[in-house]
Amino acid sequence: MTIRHHLSEQLLLAHACGQLPEAFNLVVAAHLTLCDECRARAGAFDALGGAVIDAGGGVEMADEAIEAAVARITGFPREAARLPVRAQGVLPTPLADYVGGDLDAVRWRPVGMGVRQAILPTSKDATARLLHIPAGAAMPGHGHGGLELTMVLQGAFLDEGRRYGVGDVEIADEATQHTPVAEAGGDCICLAAADAKLKFSGLLPRLAQPFFRI
Repeated sequence: MTIRHHLSEQLLLAHACGQLPEAFNLVVAAHLTLCDECRARAGAFDALGGAVIDAGGGVEMADEAIEAAVARITGFPREAARLPVRAQGVLPTPLADYVGGDLDAVRWRPVGMGVRQAILPTSKDATARLLHIPAGAAMPGHGHGGLELTMVLQGAFLDEGRRYGVGDVEIADEATQHTPVAEAGGDCICLAAADAKLKFSGLLPRLAQPFFRI
């Protein structure tokens, strides 16, 4: 697997600083499990953050802080510490944890033209959804009211002359107007996160938008 479309430095830094919405953090975490290059850059940002904290000096702790931390740790049931062994599947482990398994555990809902989606439970400041797009099918033309990250999990899609395969991430913003098309030969499954609604150019997608929460 060769990943050609990576996360930006800004996204990796925001992830390291804890400044991304939960939905975007999910995309970043999923990508990092597959991409050695971005994982190394993310590790460098984490190390930099640790150095800054070390250089910042300490702060006085409350007298009961240590006791409270120990009580929380020992209060967890022993079973919680034993992580289940997960067979290798289509979904990266961070994403499989949200779904509760691999693709067979996804609760797909049709949204028209053969496309299916599954909205994932995340915080309200951004949405995360799985998209299942039939081979050769095109998404309706649209723009964006904010930032959208789309990571390919299976298959591939084409957009503006660029091909996005497994592990690749497309970064779209307010300046992006496009019509992604699933590559022929196999269905495309993606993880998409957005902090604003899409701006569809067609009337029918706009009318259906409130029902499908896109």
